[in-house]
Amino acid sequence: MYQDERMEAIVNYIKQHDRVDMETICRMNKVSRDTARRDLVKLEEEGKIVRTRGGAKFPILYHEVFNYDQRLKKDSEAKKQIGKFAAGLIQDGDHLLLDVSTTVQYLAENINTDRNVVVTNSIDIAGILSRKGNVSIHMLGGVLNNEHRSIYGARTIQHLSDMRVNKLFLGACGISSNGLTIPFEEEGFLLKEMIKRSDQVIVLADSTKFNRSYFQKVCGLEDIDILVTDQEIDRHLTALFEQSDVETIIL
Repeated sequence: MYQDERMEAIVNYIKQHDRVDMETICRMNKVSRDTARRDLVKLEEEGKIVRTRGGAKFPILYHEVFNYDQRLKKDSEAKKQIGKFAAGLIQDGDHLLLDVSTTVQYLAENINTDRNVVVTNSIDIAGILSRKGNVSIHMLGGVLNNEHRSIYGARTIQHLSDMRVNKLFLGACGISSNGLTIPFEEEGFLLKEMIKRSDQVIVLADSTKFNRSYFQKVCGLEDIDILVTDQEIDRHLTALFEQSDVETIIL
């Protein structure tokens, strides 16, 4: 078995059991402890696991932050697929909240219903919708973040306070047993307010977002109504979604 195959087996085992010990790795991959240790070192260097005393687990906290253009290019085919499907969840006349997720941008590109009212803090999504004659657009006010192409701040949250919408579509940096998390505190406060203002919360997340946690918690799994993703989710998270009554749609 090649090293990449062994490493994939280790990652898949952790997805199902939360952690793995050296004895299990040696038995599963039929390798010595020295080989198992080298595989774990390689996985840790790639940021996929954290080595622990006698084994490994997934990292609890992630730190990488990409700008909007970089995020738009990452896993773009999965995001396009999710966005196109999610647009089909919108009905004529729906009032919507759309966050600055790149996956939500693909949803905006595929909106073809009539008489929708859209509230967003994304300048790119507003630009896309401005080319559609069947959408009324409300841009949230506040401070522009050039790197992430979004409006944020206390004024943005205040602007939301008198609004109510049918559906909120938001992306995710990380989804784990801890709920939905993102790297930025300010954005976290804004997303919390968006959730409060929405009758239905719909999360769009490709498979790379699962079993990741970031600095700022947005909400628990119980606050999510529908999750749309592109691949099967590991059994542990699937069970938690079922316990929280999250409707999971796998494309």
